[in-house]
Amino acid sequence: MAPEARIKTFLKTSATALCAGVVVLSSFSLGAEAARRHYRSHHHHLPQMAATPARALPYPQLPLPFEIPGAQYLPLTWADVKGWSDDDHLAAYRTFRASCRSINAQAGAPEPKALGGSLSEPCKVAKSLELSDDAKAKAFFEQNFAPLRISRLGEPDGFVTGYYEPVLEGSRTQTDVYNVPVYRRPSNLFVRGYKQDSVSLPNKGPVYRKIGRRKLVPYYDRGEIEDGKIAGRGLEIAWLKDPTDLLFAQIQGSARIKFDDGGTVRLNYDAYNGYPYTAVGRILIERGIIPKEEMSMQKIREWMAQNPDGARELRRQNRSYIFFREVNLSDKDEAVGAQGIPLTAGRSIAVDKSLHVYGTPFFIEGELPIESERAKTPFHRLMIAQDTGSAIIGPARADLYFGAGQEAGRVSGRLRHPIHFVMLVPKGLDPAARAARLPVPDPRPSEKIAKLFPQTGPAKDAATVAPATATAASKSETVAAAGPVPLPVPRPASEPASEPRRPVKNRSRQQ
Repeated sequence: MAPEARIKTFLKTSATALCAGVVVLSSFSLGAEAARRHYRSHHHHLPQMAATPARALPYPQLPLPFEIPGAQYLPLTWADVKGWSDDDHLAAYRTFRASCRSINAQAGAPEPKALGGSLSEPCKVAKSLELSDDAKAKAFFEQNFAPLRISRLGEPDGFVTGYYEPVLEGSRTQTDVYNVPVYRRPSNLFVRGYKQDSVSLPNKGPVYRKIGRRKLVPYYDRGEIEDGKIAGRGLEIAWLKDPTDLLFAQIQGSARIKFDDGGTVRLNYDAYNGYPYTAVGRILIERGIIPKEEMSMQKIREWMAQNPDGARELRRQNRSYIFFREVNLSDKDEAVGAQGIPLTAGRSIAVDKSLHVYGTPFFIEGELPIESERAKTPFHRLMIAQDTGSAIIGPARADLYFGAGQEAGRVSGRLRHPIHFVMLVPKGLDPAARAARLPVPDPRPSEKIAKLFPQTGPAKDAATVAPATATAASKSETVAAAGPVPLPVPRPASEPASEPRRPVKNRSRQQ
């Protein structure tokens, strides 16, 4: 190559490299986009590179595949569900099919919850399947549902208690022995959004006492009602011997009262007075009366029987009061849950209605004191959500129904245990499959690119930025803080000090 050509090539290459260096330096002060504009304005004669399409930021607001407030969940395989193959799936299927009769009869918009109306699909399948084989029942759940481990956010397990239907002795009329009234719902009890004759008012939210046509005040609490605020108005359904019997019937939400003449009346929850439930057992634990590890329903009964005055004060700590209604059930029928169907002992559970949908199957796995107070009986059972309760709050919280009578009361009364929850989600709502359709974020830039184009967030106070920078610098000398470049501080104005003048020496032109 001729010397003149080599010189031109060198100058052109140097100019390009110099301008590229200007671009890099400019990116620190002007930003990436300003540097690109600067480069294009000085090199319009160079070939243009294809512009990368801008990514829409922030990402579009897409609905999450499955969302239960305050919950964390993990998709599983059926092989991961401990004890799944050991359960009586046919018994669970029959209980689920009973819930489906109510679900199939529903009309209108689905509930605004995670499952929504997705249970209608497996219920339609179950409607035509009269199964009598456990293997086929197991296959039904595996083909129509996906298992999902669920718990409260930040906690590994759920929590269960037990409940039952008390069987109590009573009288149709007041006597010296039977003098504790069981009240039906008063006519002056009012809940916003409901008619006063609505069936089964909610067990949460404010409840008022209507005075005249317009004035509303909070309803009477337990102490006021026990003192006779609503007595003599013909609200008494029956009379019991012991106020403790009434308290536990209200906690359970249902009861059977047997009379001397052989008759029986069945009671179900109808309304409450608007005050939150307070667990009397927790109060006894906090006061150091009964140790937490010994707490049970039987221990509470024994203490109340031995301390009548203390029992009266303890009951009034729970200001919540339940009103009942009579239900037309025989002694052979189980209590009716909030879903409106008879419960199944050992298969029905009460859940938080604000989060879950009735009819949802839950596989509950762990160890519970079923056989005795100290026993650790393995518990692997598929149960169906068919009821609710004011004390049942949270995504992995359940009350296990054990039936009616004293033995059911003894077993349920000693349950207060952490346990694993696996929620069965209909396949049409499988969160793992739906999550695969969500957009994947852009790949993380390399460390070199990240240093060239730092992403600075909103300005923070110097007091909060400085400690963080100092801490990072102490850990690694190579950590670079991507903060804004500080502007130079102007020098303070000051008068120059007078100095003695020195003689100026003449310098030659060459120097």
